[in-house]
Amino acid sequence: MRNTVMQIDVMRDDLMRILEGPEQARLVTALAERGATDLAEVEPVVRRIVSEVRRTGDRAVRRYAARWDGLSKDEPLLVPEDDLHEAWEQTGPELQDAIKQAARNIRRYAEWQAPKDQDKEWRREIEPGVFVGQLVRPLDSVGCYVPGGRYPLPSTLLMTAIPAQVAGVRQIRVASPRPAQATLAAAAFLGVREFYRVGGAQAIAALAYGTEKIPRVDKIVGPGNRYVTAAKKLVAFDCAIEFLAGPTEAVIISEDGDPACIASDLVAQAEHDPDALCVFMTTSRALAKNVQKDVQKRARANPIAAQSLTRRGAILLVASLEQAVEMANRIAPEHLTIPASLAPAVQHAGAVFLDEFTPQAAGDYVSGPNHVLPTGGMARVRGGLSVLDFVRVIACQQVSREGMRRIGPSGFTLATAEGLKGHAEAFRVRCSHA
Repeated sequence: MRNTVMQIDVMRDDLMRILEGPEQARLVTALAERGATDLAEVEPVVRRIVSEVRRTGDRAVRRYAARWDGLSKDEPLLVPEDDLHEAWEQTGPELQDAIKQAARNIRRYAEWQAPKDQDKEWRREIEPGVFVGQLVRPLDSVGCYVPGGRYPLPSTLLMTAIPAQVAGVRQIRVASPRPAQATLAAAAFLGVREFYRVGGAQAIAALAYGTEKIPRVDKIVGPGNRYVTAAKKLVAFDCAIEFLAGPTEAVIISEDGDPACIASDLVAQAEHDPDALCVFMTTSRALAKNVQKDVQKRARANPIAAQSLTRRGAILLVASLEQAVEMANRIAPEHLTIPASLAPAVQHAGAVFLDEFTPQAAGDYVSGPNHVLPTGGMARVRGGLSVLDFVRVIACQQVSREGMRRIGPSGFTLATAEGLKGHAEAFRVRCSHA
């Protein structure tokens, strides 16, 4: 998103400036045309790391982990299970209860998302004697990347590992640099057995290609910094990924909401990253000014939020809520807060939060839906991480003699038209027997 950041930055000279007219139109156009994070600056370094890990395995992983992840010389990459359980035991009851509640809601939501028995595997007669259906099978192994940089994110472990568990994935491997006690505790609570204290591009490469100590996986999920994102991009043809996630994005639409609730949501999402994008749209000039004043007050003690809200924060005065939703659909933000009455008009958003008592932070932690969400406009084509990202759908078909009499001639004709004689013969042989 680097190029888009610069386009937006030229309009920013104070925190959460109120925009109207042509300036507002230019901003919305720039946001609508933004793409994924620009990774060109870090890709040469990441390509070298990935190549070295793929070639020399643990030796490269340990070297980079010692340099950037704080891994000591004698410290194993794999966290012993006893250490995980000890972290849980040493975690205070209040945080334990919070982890339990968040895990319960995330698991329940994932279970509701999962295909039900009647939908998961089915078989139907599409024509007499021609049966079609599908099989649904979990992936064999996944790697869950949990950031451990500016803020430790045990919530990301819950959001990535639980849907994989619900899907039935047998081997779940977690990678996280400098794992906090809360992250280790969450892993212990979920029964995670493989937790590797390594991060960055070296962790992604190790999970994608495997090393002596870190087995390869079928798919890697979870957010990270530009180095992690670039590594996921580089390995994507060798190991599946969910999508490339960039800096946090938040859009809020309201005409009569509580300025404190709106401002607190904007600051909360802005503190994720200096490049976070936060936009508030309203029809009320009075509300716009009150939110601006509240944001400025709340951001004083939050330098990262202040930086992102100055560079990439804006308040847009709009003619109607319908216009605001149309703008939001063009932007396709990661997070979108709107009045519940506007929900039917939403077309493009990673996650939607209805009414002012639903903070976007609820989705980050405890309400149940996943917080691993598309950014950079990718919400135009997909939603957030779900249990469906951890299964594969396998087509299944069966044709009887009667069915071959019905579809064989058409198959023979189509194959002949394409000049594929072997395909045509496969139909002709069966039609002669049928």
